[in-house]
Amino acid sequence: MRRLIPLLACCWVATALAGCDYTLREAAIVAPVDPPGGDPVQEPTDVKYYPSDEPVRMGLEQFNRGNYGLSQRYFKDAVEKAPKDVTAWIGLAASYDRLRRFDLADQAYAQAIRLGGETVQILNDQGYSLMLRGDLSGARRKFMRAQALDPGNPVIANNLELLNGSRRFIERPPNNQP
Repeated sequence: MRRLIPLLACCWVATALAGCDYTLREAAIVAPVDPPGGDPVQEPTDVKYYPSDEPVRMGLEQFNRGNYGLSQRYFKDAVEKAPKDVTAWIGLAASYDRLRRFDLADQAYAQAIRLGGETVQILNDQGYSLMLRGDLSGARRKFMRAQALDPGNPVIANNLELLNGSRRFIERPPNNQP
């Protein structure tokens, strides 16, 4: 019995200490102490929604596959979720161009310019849009403005080469007039 009492006492103390440790851990989980910068853990209802890049990624993928109807849907979804995303607006405009919805393409390009200014990419894409419409002089002006901003851009050089190769736009020196 002399041995049993100290053994039971040790077991009781160990159980009590284990219970304290468990209680302290549970208390820390239930009622965390606020850190100096605020609570780093947010409740699911407190988290703000930020649109992902998934619609833009899918739009680019479908555009590159030549599925312009699908790319237009994804880019339209992207601009609805993130109306200040210039990339999404440019993708939407290019998709509309390929669908020959030039009126909607012009609106999307205008929005992209409002958000990001006249960039090399927008000027080049607008030039390509005008080329698709048959406005070769307007396309040349856009390509030349884009090339002035980025003289070594191979995409602009290729588009100018394509434009120069067009049968409807033959450049002749002024002294060779009939």
